[in-house]
This record gives sequence, C-alpha cells and structure tokens, in this order.
Amino acid sequence: MKSTVFIVEDDAKIARVVKAYVEGAGFTARHFRNGREAFAEAQKGLPDLVILDLMLPDIPGEDLFHDLKEMGDVPVIMVTSKSSEEERVAGLAMGADDYVVKPFSPRELVFRVQAVLKRSSGFKGEEGRELSFDGGRITLDGRTFQVTRDGKAVDLTSSEFRILFTLASRPGRIFSRDELIGQALGYQFEGYDRTVDAHVKNIRRKIETEPKNPEIIQTVYGVGYRFGGRPDV
Repeated sequence: MKSTVFIVEDDAKIARVVKAYVEGAGFTARHFRNGREAFAEAQKGLPDLVILDLMLPDIPGEDLFHDLKEMGDVPVIMVTSKSSEEERVAGLAMGADDYVVKPFSPRELVFRVQAVLKRSSGFKGEEGRELSFDGGRITLDGRTFQVTRDGKAVDLTSSEFRILFTLASRPGRIFSRDELIGQALGYQFEGYDRTVDAHVKNIRRKIETEPKNPEIIQTVYGVGYRFGGRPDV
C-alpha cells in the first residue's frame, strides 16, 4: 500500500505544488487547510507522515503537533517561515522529525519525506537486532523502535531512537555531531549541529535517572557523545 501523507497548509498555491510532488513520488497525499480539519481526520486514522505548517489560521501548528503525537508516534516534518537557528532547534527539540524553512524546494521536501519514512520504518541492516545493557536494565529493539529502562517503556520519537541506537550500537565509541546527523538521521543537515544537542537533551530527560548528571549518554566536550552502558554478553 502507498504511504499516506497529510499536508496541513493554509496557502493553497504551496499546498497544490507540494501535493503534486508528493503524489509524483508515489505517495497518497491529502491536503487540509487548517488544524481542526487535519485533527478530525487523524482521529479516524493516523497517516504515515504529516507535513505541518506551523502558521495555521485557526490553531498554532505547535498545538496540533502535540495533539498528533498524543495520538501516536506519527512522523512530522514542520514547515515554517521561522528561519532562525533557535527556532529550528526549538521545533526539533519538540520532537519533530525534520524542519523545513520557507521558501523551500518541493523536490528537497519530497526527499526529506522519503528519508523520514525510511528511518521511521526501521534500520536498514539492523532489522531484528536487539541490544541489551547493564544486566537488562536498558534494552533497545531495532525492529520495533522500543526502548526499556528498568523494565519500563521509554517513549522516544523515531529520530531520538535512531540517535540512541547509533550510540548504543558501539558503546564507548565517541560520535561527533556530524557523524550522528549522517548515520542516525540519514542525511546531512547544513548548520544543524545543535539539532543533535536538542535530541540528546530530550533522550536524557526520558532515560537518565539524573538528566543533568547523565550516565547513559555521556558528553565528550569538544568532540561529541558516547554511550556509557555496559553491553550484556
């Protein structure tokens, strides 16, 4: 079956172009002019991905984003005219899978849709692989994107999971931010070094006993990050 993409965009011209390119890439595309229409349809069944304009006429796009994420871990690409690095990082720190600034190339947007769907569906070459650390206190399943800490499920976004899994796949190895962007997120984000920091902060908040004194994801100042768990034999 074709993957379904929701396009939540109030600008009719932009929506027509994006819809045409998304459908041209082989996806099913549905356009919604405002947040309430998109939310009502999502309640009937979540799509495979959402392209979400943050500047909607009825409700803030950020509010719709949180409502969608409460319904399930649907991948979301935020689209906005907010172009500062701080705003991009803030959007990604919320849990967005990607962030595109207007004006943008529709071909690049489709490429990002394909990349997000690819990494959301599982790891190429890692399918079925499970990792366990510290006597089973921490487990990661590369097939289901599930993480547990002390027997309790940890709710990570697909991007957060991929960063954690990449680090955990080689415990003790130091990964630079550029390596994590390329290996975990699937392609290069120009000028997005702080994206990794935002994701790591989120992961620590969810998985560390003391996020401000992390033991699982350790910072190597001036270099990057490494996974501090002890692998189970």
